[in-house]
Amino acid sequence: MTVLPDGLPLADDFPEVTRDQWRHLVEGVLRKTGTSDAVGAEAEEALATALEDGITVQPLYTAADAPGDAGFPGFAPFVRGGRAEGSAVSGWDVRQRHAHPDPARTNQAILADLENGAGSVWLAVGAAGVPVDALPEALKGVYLDLATVALDAGADFEDAARALLRLYAGREVPPGAALGNLGADPLGLAARTGRDEGLAGQLAAAADLALTCDRDHPGVRAFAVDALPYHEAGAGAAEELGCSLAAAVAYLRTLTGEGLSVEAACAQLEFRYAATADQFLTIAKLRAARRLWARVAQACGAPSQARAQRQHAVTSPVMMTRRDPWVNMLRTTVATLAGGVGGADAVTVLPFDSAIGLPDDFARRIARNTSTILLEESHLARVIDPAGGSWYVEKLTDDVARAAWAWFQEIERAGGMAAALASGLVRDRLAETWARRARALARRKKPITGVSEFPNLAERPVERDPAPEQPDGGLPRVRHDEAYEALRTRSDARLAAEGGRPRIFLAALGPAAAHTARASFASNLFQAGGIEAVHEPVTVTPETVAEAFTASGARVACLCSSDKLYAEEAAAVAERLKAAGAARVYLAGRPGAHRDEYERAGVDGYVFAGCDAVEVLSSALDTMGVA
Repeated sequence: MTVLPDGLPLADDFPEVTRDQWRHLVEGVLRKTGTSDAVGAEAEEALATALEDGITVQPLYTAADAPGDAGFPGFAPFVRGGRAEGSAVSGWDVRQRHAHPDPARTNQAILADLENGAGSVWLAVGAAGVPVDALPEALKGVYLDLATVALDAGADFEDAARALLRLYAGREVPPGAALGNLGADPLGLAARTGRDEGLAGQLAAAADLALTCDRDHPGVRAFAVDALPYHEAGAGAAEELGCSLAAAVAYLRTLTGEGLSVEAACAQLEFRYAATADQFLTIAKLRAARRLWARVAQACGAPSQARAQRQHAVTSPVMMTRRDPWVNMLRTTVATLAGGVGGADAVTVLPFDSAIGLPDDFARRIARNTSTILLEESHLARVIDPAGGSWYVEKLTDDVARAAWAWFQEIERAGGMAAALASGLVRDRLAETWARRARALARRKKPITGVSEFPNLAERPVERDPAPEQPDGGLPRVRHDEAYEALRTRSDARLAAEGGRPRIFLAALGPAAAHTARASFASNLFQAGGIEAVHEPVTVTPETVAEAFTASGARVACLCSSDKLYAEEAAAVAERLKAAGAARVYLAGRPGAHRDEYERAGVDGYVFAGCDAVEVLSSALDTMGVA
């Protein structure tokens, strides 16, 4: 054995562990927990996790699982980054979003951001933000040759773009020094609105803007290939990438048809992706996106360095919650980390209160400082592609890329992105994905902290000024919290009308050791629907339960205890609860062999890990007469 001078052995002197040995240990754990009696490869498969897009994450990866060489940062296929230096020189571009319709307040917020760590501005213009004619006021004092201005103007993109170009000229910004993105995304607009009657004209206008940028402003891009409309409609990671590729290919066709070279056309595109709290999937998605776009650009004849994808990552609006919004700070921190590690060129952190309305100064400051802490204090950008070489991340990158490519090809076979949107192909595919995810959210297999798990009914609501209306009529906008938000809204209405929330009585049987786990589970579950759990007295018996239930003021009850005590007392307690007027009686746990006995005694339903919590809660509110 090789020994270091301090007496510690080298790691490579440990005996080699085989996969079969690991599987044997897994078999033992599965048997002890009663999960499975599987052996060998089946035991390993029992620990696998199915993701969306048909991707499965295995519990263990080895060098044999890693795909081919991912190359080097800054070189094709750009998996490891679009630039050789990555973000190591100055970090990623901290790009904050502004959508307040008052140009003076927007200007104040923009300057505060730029003076305190932000490097660029993502500005909503037109119906969803600052009026087009107020653009000069909103950007007053902004050095347009130092700070990138990315516009998000929806249907007003041409007017907003022309206004920004005039502003460059009016402030005498040297043509080669202007930095920005004009935000043209006609297909993204069609996805948002469901209207494509003006698509040809919008594409022509966007192409004209691109010709102007190519000729006069090499630091300004005309197109934003925005994948957020698809992400916000429920798309999985691979579906988001496939849609963005199809849209970008459509833009390439338009631009080359107007006379731009493939190289120049590629330079007019910036891609926008969602960064979620699933950090590894986000990292893999961004890495896969660069690989896929490099392949498309190569097939179109672009030279090697022109194939690098410019990426703007935005913390996911879908994951932002309206209840307990403070937890959003944690979600966006993880998402920002993933966006930076994944190699995004620019990262936008949505303020924690963005799902409620227009963010306040504190929320914008926290959002801005999230990137600052990760860059300056955690030194996250000091290492180029820190996830590179991880067998898990490399395999996940490959899996996402292959699934995205298959979806991209399906869209192309359907006639391209415009045709796929018009036919409903995209809508139907994303709806299926969202339906599967919604079922997992309803069953709390995808927990939402502060909403479906550990809700706080006593929290004070956060109030904000309403945000401008967003375009609609096309793909839906979904949120992870939407089903629970609807339930909580019903509870709030009862609270406002009657001064109290709907209640459920927890009929806890036996000592604390027997009932605490299930009482805590039931309390947590019912509060997710805005139903207050009454656990007083701490324990009841068949003789005392009726009086305790009546005193609680509840209309429904839930039995909580161990399986052993259920077998002895549950039937008697359920009968007395029904006799005392309980409109519905639940039992915390699975019914097992005593189901018929429990239901004859009056048990109406069961709550357990994996049950459809949304259905249980909705039914309970219906029973209580909560509209």
